[in-house]
Amino acid sequence: MIGAFSYHKAIAPVIWVLIGLSSVELVVVHLLLAHWWPRVAAVVAIATMMGIGWLVTVVRSFRGMPVLLDAERLLMRVGRLRSVSVPTDHIGGLRSSCDGAALKQRHVLNLALIAYPNVVVDLTAPIEVGRRQISTIAHRLDDPAGFAAALNRLGPRT
Repeated sequence: MIGAFSYHKAIAPVIWVLIGLSSVELVVVHLLLAHWWPRVAAVVAIATMMGIGWLVTVVRSFRGMPVLLDAERLLMRVGRLRSVSVPTDHIGGLRSSCDGAALKQRHVLNLALIAYPNVVVDLTAPIEVGRRQISTIAHRLDDPAGFAAALNRLGPRT
């Protein structure tokens, strides 16, 4: 194991804000709907609470599921939400940024969620993730310089 790289300090605060806003929305919408349509309010409240519970579970998984790098593979993940394993010989390069238009392209997997990525891994050959062919993976790590140093210790990229 060359290194484990956390991302919870960079991504979790933004998600916690989203959870807080969802909680406020739950109360406001529930009160408004309960006034006119109590059954609809109950369904919306249950759906929102389930969504909030799911988000809390995902955010809590960030700390225990870091990005892992060893001599054979790079495991890029964002909690229980998404995990992508890339053989290290498929890593073509590392960048510290990517413009907004490029992040939206279908071949880019953005694991930074709603934060802006500070690590962009370019692959030499596309890998299949679901029904997509991914050639670039973007993430927001707590220590991007440490990640770059660990990747450089593996040797030159082809």
